[in-house]
Amino acid sequence: MEITVIGAGAIGGVLGAHLIKAGNKVTFCEKDQEHVYEMNSSGLRIEGPDETFTVECDAYTPQQLAKGNNILDTVFLCVKAQHTKEALEPFLHLIKEETIVVSFQNGLCETEIARLIGKEKTIGCFVNFSADYLAPGRILYGGVAALYLGELDGQISQRVMNLQKILECWGPAQITENIWGYLWGKMSYAGLLYATALVDETMAAVVRKMDLRDTLMELCSEILEVADKEGVKSIGFDDWVPELVYPRESRNQQVLDNQLEKLAQRMASNKKTKSGIWRDLAVRKRRTEVDSQLVPILEIGASHQIPMPLTELLVKFIKEIESGTLQMDWSHLYKLKALYESGEKYAVKS
Repeated sequence: MEITVIGAGAIGGVLGAHLIKAGNKVTFCEKDQEHVYEMNSSGLRIEGPDETFTVECDAYTPQQLAKGNNILDTVFLCVKAQHTKEALEPFLHLIKEETIVVSFQNGLCETEIARLIGKEKTIGCFVNFSADYLAPGRILYGGVAALYLGELDGQISQRVMNLQKILECWGPAQITENIWGYLWGKMSYAGLLYATALVDETMAAVVRKMDLRDTLMELCSEILEVADKEGVKSIGFDDWVPELVYPRESRNQQVLDNQLEKLAQRMASNKKTKSGIWRDLAVRKRRTEVDSQLVPILEIGASHQIPMPLTELLVKFIKEIESGTLQMDWSHLYKLKALYESGEKYAVKS
C-alpha cells in the first residue's frame, strides 16, 4: 500500500510520521512551501507525550505532485473541512478505479468527497486524537485517542481491514459498521468545542461551569436531534456520551454531570488543553471550519424544520471573532444562556 497524505499538518503529519517510522511508503503533499522545505531538508518532528521523534520523508507541494503521472493508490485526506474540494481537484486525473480516499477530517466531508470521486472510492474515518502544527517541520501530538474506519454503506470490507492493520503502528485503529454514527457524534461534540472557543480559557474550565451546563447540553442536543432526523444513531467516544445528552426527556442529570466531569478530567490532562478551534482564532488568526461543519448541519436542520437557535447564535459569534469584530469573552456564553432560558425557538439574524 502506497500512501499519499494530502495535508501534512496536525493529523496528517502525526499519522504519516508513524507510518514512515514503521517502514511504510508515504508521500506527503502540503501547500505550505516552508513546511515542505523543512520536511525534505530536516525531516518531520513529532513532539508527543510519550516520545519525540523525527522521520526522514518525501514532501511535495500540490503543484509538484500533480505534475506527475503516477496513479494514486491510497490517499489520506487530512486537510481542513473547507479545503476538501480544492485539495482533491488537482489530483482527479491521478485517481483511478483502484484508488481509495480516506477522510481523516472533522465534519461530514465524506459526502463531498463521494460527490467528487464516487462513493465506491470513498472511505469514512472518525479520528479524535489531538495535535497541532507548531512550525515548519514540527507537530505537537497530544497522544493516542479514538480512530474508527468504515465503509459509507456499513459493510466490513477487506480494504478497510487492510487499513486498520497498517494503522496499528500508530495506535488502536478500529473498524465500525456505523461510521456516520461516529461522525455525527463528533459533530455534537464539535458544538461543545466551538462554544469553549468563545472564551480564552481551557476546554475543561468551560465544561466545568455548572451555570452554563444546561445551555451547552441544549446546544449539543440541537445537533443530535438533526442526526436523529437523518436516521443516524450517534455514537460517543473518549468520554463524550451523546446518549446521556439526547433524547432530552431521558436525560439523567446526575449521571450526565458525572460523565462530563470525566470528560473535563480528560481535557485537562491532555497536552493540548485548548481546542484547535481556539488555536485557529487566537493563534493562527484564520477562519475555523465552522462553514463546513456547523453551517451544513443548520441547513440539514432547516430541511427537517428543526429550530436551532443556539447553534445559529454560536455560528454568528464564531464568524464575528474570525472577522475581528468580536473578541473572546465569557459574555458570549451567557448570551447563549439567556437565549436558551428565554425559551425562544427562532432563527437568529445576523
